[in-house]
Amino acid sequence: MSDEEHHFESKADAGASKTYPQQAGTIRKNGYIVIKGRPCKVVEVSTSKTGKHGHAKCHFVGIDIFTGKKLEDVLPSSHNCDVPHVNRTDYQLIDISEDGFVSLLTENGNTKDDLRLPTDDNLLTQIKDGFAEGKDLVVSVMSAMGEEQICGLKDIGPK
Repeated sequence: MSDEEHHFESKADAGASKTYPQQAGTIRKNGYIVIKGRPCKVVEVSTSKTGKHGHAKCHFVGIDIFTGKKLEDVLPSSHNCDVPHVNRTDYQLIDISEDGFVSLLTENGNTKDDLRLPTDDNLLTQIKDGFAEGKDLVVSVMSAMGEEQICGLKDIGPK
């Protein structure tokens, strides 16, 4: 064998999957599902009876958790479908830059500067107004399938 050391440039994550399989028949309303490659919150589930030749079908209606678009899918209830790992994390808002990015404080004291302001006008106004008034704001960041977006806001009080 050789004595030379091998160095690997790691450009990947730890190999954790962005989704996990779950039987379609077990997914309920307010759960999550991947429809057409997008992470969605299930708003409606209807199951048809088994036909002459087989499977009961599940009809899912979901809202994309990042874009708000309505998506639909029909799957046999016995088949597996992808369910996204959805995480919600709270960060304290430090700053808003002119180009629409926010600076957030993580739990371990580092800053996170790669998130844009939300596209939802109501939430956007609340964040900008609260920040202008000098309030201590905590934003909730939803992350799934490699995407992140600010989805909520809490006011802790004045600075």
